Amino acid sequence: MARIDFGGVKEEVVTRKEFPLKRAQKALSKETIAIIGYGVQGPAQALNMKDNGVQVIIGQEPGFEKDWNRARKDGWVPGKTLFPIEEAAAKGTIIMMLVSDAAQRQIWPAVKKHLTAGKALYFSHGFSIVYKDQTKVIPPPDVDVLLVAPKGSGTSVRRNFLSGAGINSSFAIAQDATGRALERCLAIGITVGSGFLFPTTFEKEVYSDLTGERGVLMGAVAGIMEAQYQVLRKNGHSPSEAFNETVEEFTQSLIRLVDENGMDWMYANCSATAQRGALDWLPRFKKATLPVFQELYASVKSGKETRRVISVCGKDGYQEVLGKELATMRSSEMWQAGAAVRALRPKEKAKTVTKATKGISGRSSS
Repeated sequence: MARIDFGGVKEEVVTRKEFPLKRAQKALSKETIAIIGYGVQGPAQALNMKDNGVQVIIGQEPGFEKDWNRARKDGWVPGKTLFPIEEAAAKGTIIMMLVSDAAQRQIWPAVKKHLTAGKALYFSHGFSIVYKDQTKVIPPPDVDVLLVAPKGSGTSVRRNFLSGAGINSSFAIAQDATGRALERCLAIGITVGSGFLFPTTFEKEVYSDLTGERGVLMGAVAGIMEAQYQVLRKNGHSPSEAFNETVEEFTQSLIRLVDENGMDWMYANCSATAQRGALDWLPRFKKATLPVFQELYASVKSGKETRRVISVCGKDGYQEVLGKELATMRSSEMWQAGAAVRALRPKEKAKTVTKATKGISGRSSS
């Protein structure tokens, strides 16, 4: 492992230099990877591994026509590389559980019966293992239990792979029954397109992930945007002006500067007026939100958030309910203004992605 200084704290990470693609391919050469679920992460991880020369099959129930048809469209062949879940689990030596967290609880009995000695059970989220008292997902003792959690959506995992950038991932071992758990885990991490991998535990991964999604990554940023937009509109600003000052400048300019060289660099490349105001108001926003984040983390750690996910997301008709909630967001004035603003952007020239530019080249993540 490479030892990297993260802001004064040294951590060990695994890069493609320490664990190159050829080594990963060799480690998985006798494995059949059964990816269970073709929804969010499944397509990206499956296609990336396939492009990296790994033997992959898909487990997806034909009754879920949207995901089954998507798998067929992506080139997976029924009866050859595309099977119902239980059949894929029987054929796989490494079973990758990439259905939703709530669904893992439901399909577990069908998967568990095919977890024979020496196989590996893989997750991209610690949910089912950490909250096993709620999910009832308890692996047998004679299988490896692995985690590789890409720090991005399935779309980003695939897009970054095709660009050659890769995506950063965490990894963990919950159970090493074969003595090869670490090698299997890192090999999968590299072949799914990780730029580098940093060690964690199943517990730390799920606590940080659930907090991040409900917080800065999704819940908090959307809530803050709605609050600022509302204040601007109530003070007479037009929808386009309110949206541009709330969302457009953030997503199209400022966050890209943060991505390049950090928050201080973004500040340094803004006006003196913007710098001073941001630095003065930053402590007030931190003070206002810190108690909310403390409450959120406690809710995650106690299992309250997972109970909510299992009880709501597992209900019949949940997709219809979700569709209505997202439609409400989409039809709000702020996001209708956003659609109009996006339509006015100059069209970018389409980028051609060739095999030579794919993530199989082994370039490291930015």
